[in-house]
Amino acid sequence: MAKIFIFIGLIFILIGIILYVFKGFPLFRLPGDIVIDKGNFKFYFPITSSIIISIVLSVLFSIVSKFLK
Repeated sequence: MAKIFIFIGLIFILIGIILYVFKGFPLFRLPGDIVIDKGNFKFYFPITSSIIISIVLSVLFSIVSKFLK
């Protein structure tokens, strides 16, 4: 169990480093993300970005689970 938490922590650190290096990468500004901007109100819902992140994490966890077995 501890190995899993350490591995997940390392994944989060790696993602943080990647996001820090690629500041201009438009991950949360993709076509399909909902943005409503009216006066003092701004609503943002990243549908496309969420789907891409979900696919990447699914593939990553699938690969990791094959190595841990």
